[in-house]
Amino acid sequence: MLERRSLKGPVVLGVVMIVLVIILGAMWVVGNILGATGTPVSPTMFWAMLATGGVLLTFVLAGVITYLTLTVKAFNLNRRQSNFIDSVTHELKSPLASLKLYLQTMTRRAVDADQQQHFHRTMLEDVERLDSLINHLLDAARIERGVEPQPPATVRLDELLDQLAQAACLRYRTDPSVVSIRSNQVTVNSQLIQLEILFRNLIDNAVKYAGDPPEVVVTVSTQNQKDVIVRVADNGCGIPMDQRRKVFGRFVRLGNELERSKPGTGLGLYLVRNVAKTLGGVVRVNDRTGGGTEFEVLLRSVWQHEQARSGDDTESPPTSLLDFPPGEDPMKLPINQFDPKGDGQESIKSDESTVRLAKPGGPSGG
Repeated sequence: MLERRSLKGPVVLGVVMIVLVIILGAMWVVGNILGATGTPVSPTMFWAMLATGGVLLTFVLAGVITYLTLTVKAFNLNRRQSNFIDSVTHELKSPLASLKLYLQTMTRRAVDADQQQHFHRTMLEDVERLDSLINHLLDAARIERGVEPQPPATVRLDELLDQLAQAACLRYRTDPSVVSIRSNQVTVNSQLIQLEILFRNLIDNAVKYAGDPPEVVVTVSTQNQKDVIVRVADNGCGIPMDQRRKVFGRFVRLGNELERSKPGTGLGLYLVRNVAKTLGGVVRVNDRTGGGTEFEVLLRSVWQHEQARSGDDTESPPTSLLDFPPGEDPMKLPINQFDPKGDGQESIKSDESTVRLAKPGGPSGG
């Protein structure tokens, strides 16, 4: 949005600087003519011209510095856009080539049932990869043009995080136990779509860049009887201190785009920052104890604490993500669709609502 609205500013700044330079030049010429002809000048007029020239010169220098800053930003944006084009080209070409290969193979010769199942699973992964890319681009476009605020809704934040974590594990073909959700029953009053964009990108980013073995911990806590804090921590290589503000920029990805092994467009954390700002929240990047990165999201005045479990806002013991029903192939399930009543999960009745239970288990390898 800033890049679209900033064209008028540099044009006006350039015109103002030209006018100031013309005025300074005219004053310099007049001063030299008066000095050459020996025309007497009153002290008042002399000091007035000197003060005016000094002020104009200061404005011109400020304009030059501003233009230099804008030029550096333009070069940086151009470089990030080039990286973005490289990454999007790769993200589009790879799954399309894979889909074409498998479809041609199934068309030209007969394959047995096992091969068909493998082909279908791989093609479904490729389609999900394309869908994720398109969602990123659409989300970024909505942020750019300014989305109208939606009416707040009552959202079970712990269930939303659980669903997003399952989707991320499917997307990156990792075991569901990689992501641990540590949360009580937390109900918030906020915009559902914005919350989904915010935490989907954070969890995806954590799963994608986690270490070996991967470990991601999502913790939900409350404070001040109204605020909710969500921390998403991974055991990856971390983010250097001098890069922690830059990673929230548009198209920003650390390193050389053509040397990466992880897919991405550089829009995830950009969406996180802007969506959090839209919701009136704050995002911080911290070091994780034991190595890795922790993203902390503070959402203000959204917690409906009267619906908290037994009125207690202390954290519950860690739980792992919901496992899929025995014998069910996760890749055959519709992506990003979860049925809380028909997915084979156990549930118990509490005094206030139905609480879904997850099978115990910690992060893999640890």
